[in-house]
Amino acid sequence: LIALPDEWANYKGILQSFRDKYPGVENPVASPDASSKEEEEAVQTLSGQDDMPDNVDVSPAIAQEMVDNGLFEPYVLSTDSEIPDGLKDADNNWTAAYYGIMAIATNTTIVKNAPKTFADLAKPEYKGLVALNGDPREAGSAFAAVMAASIANGGSADDIMPGIQYFADLKASGNLGATDVTKETVLSGETPIAIDWSYNIPGLRADLEAAGLSVEVNFPSDGIYGGFYGQGVVKDSPHQACSKLWQEHIFSNEGALGYLEGGAVPARIEAITAAGLVTDDMKVNLPPDELLGQVSFLTPAQIAAAKQVLADNWGPMVADA
Repeated sequence: LIALPDEWANYKGILQSFRDKYPGVENPVASPDASSKEEEEAVQTLSGQDDMPDNVDVSPAIAQEMVDNGLFEPYVLSTDSEIPDGLKDADNNWTAAYYGIMAIATNTTIVKNAPKTFADLAKPEYKGLVALNGDPREAGSAFAAVMAASIANGGSADDIMPGIQYFADLKASGNLGATDVTKETVLSGETPIAIDWSYNIPGLRADLEAAGLSVEVNFPSDGIYGGFYGQGVVKDSPHQACSKLWQEHIFSNEGALGYLEGGAVPARIEAITAAGLVTDDMKVNLPPDELLGQVSFLTPAQIAAAKQVLADNWGPMVADA
């Protein structure tokens, strides 16, 4: 496995449940904090080696790249009929186990007045304090932040440019600081205001509170953008059966409830709710229903178009400006 941080959507708990269920299956996680692009590169550069990734967890943009490059082994899950069409590839190359929306997490031990919206993040009081979780040209969470900011500033699923302009202005004003968020950078105060997926927040909150720090989480209602990550069996990887076993686990009832505990919306939320497995207490880490109800997912064509606009403009307008 690769790029599954403990705090991300409760992967610590999901991995542990897999290990408890299948104690004979070794499942090391390489490069826990790698970006989706780095996952794809690992599949390509480690091809034919024992440590080649067997399964990936990647953004929609990178999932489509991997499809185009023939890097997936198509696989139909036993729970396939319970997964909405918008959360799976038409040819079964990948399936998305979970999704969420953008959140703003603030270390309020350092920043007393936490921002609540994308508009708030532009205020002078947040100079040097705002961080993206990676480069939007490579990392799905950062891509989503730019798309959400675009929606908040008059853009749409077909127009990401207002989001790029927003972050260009945020950098020009000095508000945009680091562009990588980890548990350590939030704890240290290096990235006290982090724009990240809603499902990364529960684990981060627990770490901050365990360190005696306080945190406030807000879901910016001016930029609702929902995004998923796709999981798939890597073609010609050395442990195909184990990869499929992992795939079945994360889409099982146990896996779905594990994502739910981490604040992610499982792809099979309707099925597990209908089965009586979901209580109100289990949904405590989810964003409000009224915000989740506004989520619609980009099509592969929209993602490809937005990615091209980012490739052309993020460097000169933001990264290298």
